[in-house]
Amino acid sequence: MNGFGPIMLGHRPVFVEKAIERQLRQGFEIGPQTLLAGEVAEMICELTGNERATFCNTGSEAVTAAMRLARTVTGRSKIVFFSGDYHGMFDEVLVKGFKRDGKPQAVPVAPGIPREKAANVVVLEYGTPESQEWIRQNARDLAAVMVEPVQSRHPNLQPVEFLRAIRQITREADACLIFDEVVTGFRLAYGGAQEYYGVTPDICTLGKVIGGGFPLAAIAGRDDIMSHFDRAVVGDEGFLVQIGTLSGNPVASAAGLASMAILKRPGAYERIFATGRELMGTLSELLKRAGIPAVVTGEPPLFDVVFASGDMRNYRDVLRGDAEMMRQLNRLLFRKNFLKFLGHLSPFPFSPEIVQHQKTSAQQIFPERRGLLRAE
Repeated sequence: MNGFGPIMLGHRPVFVEKAIERQLRQGFEIGPQTLLAGEVAEMICELTGNERATFCNTGSEAVTAAMRLARTVTGRSKIVFFSGDYHGMFDEVLVKGFKRDGKPQAVPVAPGIPREKAANVVVLEYGTPESQEWIRQNARDLAAVMVEPVQSRHPNLQPVEFLRAIRQITREADACLIFDEVVTGFRLAYGGAQEYYGVTPDICTLGKVIGGGFPLAAIAGRDDIMSHFDRAVVGDEGFLVQIGTLSGNPVASAAGLASMAILKRPGAYERIFATGRELMGTLSELLKRAGIPAVVTGEPPLFDVVFASGDMRNYRDVLRGDAEMMRQLNRLLFRKNFLKFLGHLSPFPFSPEIVQHQKTSAQQIFPERRGLLRAE
């Protein structure tokens, strides 16, 4: 649950805490990026095979910058992503797809988003031959195809063949392939999903784990693409501004470096995968014995259960699941002291009355964990 999944070391690993304390004594924030941020960038490039990286604070910011970068590089506007992917909380990705006269369209899913924001995005179904063919036929009009290698909200078995196919199509059409690895980065492998699946994108976004639980995100890619963030290389006309007061914050950088150092230790990912396989296998067996139709789907470090039968290949398959059964499972786990994703925990503005109500409710359900549920 930490960071909605990717903070795999826990909410307070001692090694990371000590690194933070050392940095706090030296300073919290100075504005310009520090050598620590440079070390994080160096580690990202070493692990993922990218050649340059630059920083922001959140995954949403990183994805916004990646889309802007792809449009700059290609001189095109349209970007494809897929139903069920989660790319953040900004206008262009808060859309849903549908077909009109056989052609994919997109419309906003929330008020306050102008319809024209959806004009340059196309939402397709993940992994289907129809989507692959649409991308092939329209690739030369696309700035990028953007994808979560494993969908973070609805983990499903997405065929690596599809990732390889869209990699080949985008390469041939001089369009960009963007991997949104804000959730999968350093989770499936030390080099992320791109290492795990053996598919290298042009641009990737990273977050969460690279800040060790503090706000830090990155955009990384090939040197010729990332050079658009360097005015000295591309000049004024090709230059993309990418700045933020807290981007590459030294405390977040220190926490991220410490976290990645732990994950780099021999046997770390073998342990993560072994634990995940055991959990997936045991859960599948218990559900089978109970006669409950369900599929445990995803990868060992990133999985969930869907209360339905059949293959779980894409978002539409996952939507067949019994939502009430899922809520019952989540509530039961919560009462047993296992905090699993319950949906967005605070989708409304806080007020003193709401905070007090949450404290009272939480203490009734989870009395032995009061220290985690209050501000003191």
